[in-house]
Amino acid sequence: MTISQELLTQASQFSEELIALRRALHKEPEFALDLPKTQEKILKAIDGLGEITLGKNLTSIVLVIEGAKPGPTVLLRADMDALSVQEETGLDFASTNGFMHACGHDLHMASGVGAAKLLHQNKDKLSGKVAIWFQPGEEGHHGADVMIEEGMLEITGERPVAAYGLHVFTALPIGAITTKPGPMMASAGDLHATFYGSGGHGSMPWLSKDPVTPMVEAISSLQVMLNKTFDQFDPVILNVGWIRAGDTATTNVIPDTASFGATVRTFSEVNTKKLHDLAPKLIHSIADAYGIKAEVSFSQATKVLMNDPGAVERVRKVAKELVGERGYQDMEHPIAGGEDYASIVAEVPGAFVFVGACPPEIDHTTAPTNHSAKAMFDDSVIPLGAALLASLAFEHLG
Repeated sequence: MTISQELLTQASQFSEELIALRRALHKEPEFALDLPKTQEKILKAIDGLGEITLGKNLTSIVLVIEGAKPGPTVLLRADMDALSVQEETGLDFASTNGFMHACGHDLHMASGVGAAKLLHQNKDKLSGKVAIWFQPGEEGHHGADVMIEEGMLEITGERPVAAYGLHVFTALPIGAITTKPGPMMASAGDLHATFYGSGGHGSMPWLSKDPVTPMVEAISSLQVMLNKTFDQFDPVILNVGWIRAGDTATTNVIPDTASFGATVRTFSEVNTKKLHDLAPKLIHSIADAYGIKAEVSFSQATKVLMNDPGAVERVRKVAKELVGERGYQDMEHPIAGGEDYASIVAEVPGAFVFVGACPPEIDHTTAPTNHSAKAMFDDSVIPLGAALLASLAFEHLG
């Protein structure tokens, strides 16, 4: 029996405790960077397992477990925050506070606690240290960047030699594991554009400066620009999510302003920089042609999540030991979702791993997806997540 298989057997012995923790976390989710009740539950669960450091500007936790022998540090990460979603699952432990763990972060935390228990239980076999990050603010609030700014990468006195994180998905059958080297998830950010015209009567548009028409033309032209100037084998996604102009109570008024917001996804830093250069030029040129002004801004984007090939090889090895040859599959293509774990692997070689958590009675090909108000995750997968994280630490420190 391999060490990873031993760890999975051990994890199953306290699975009820981990599942109970997950359900308590699920019932009382919290949003963004300030998660005091979530932090309290995690601190109680990891009490006595190692040295604990709390964040200053967010309610993060870093647990350091030191092995019996000296050696390097490995980082494991579990995100903590929920989404602003009103839950519609009907579960007896469903949230009722207007937030929801619709992306499975409650399972990530329980898996992280399970990994901590396994590593503490087997620390006599460890040569080095494991820093387990419990991180708030993954859902667009850049919690990983805040923790990096607060020096948590150097919490043991040295930078980790590797970092690992996992993410559960309803679109994968329960217990399936997948990852890929290189770009795995996109850089994700927002583009906002506002067009400033001069309002007037809709019957006499030549006496005004209509901002709506150039806005519509800009939205259309941006899609053409993507097709004509970017390599289609290094894709860029720009999708307009909202448009605002005028008043729905009347149609005969030309508004002073019109604006739109779009999500932007890229898979390389080259294309991120290129889009940030070309999109404003295009929008301003269209506005100028209509004799109006435009403002264009981009939000802070997550980085492209780049998996280290060596770390992915370790994931393959461990995953196949845990779930067999059929249970592990290489990802063929990256996905366009964003993930601030990318900031960690931009600093430390590592890998992100997807784990299937779709309940077996639901068809994973049609199941409500992550972020849906109806998304459901089978928490029997938590011991596997715990063993996977702990095993990856042992790959470096065993």
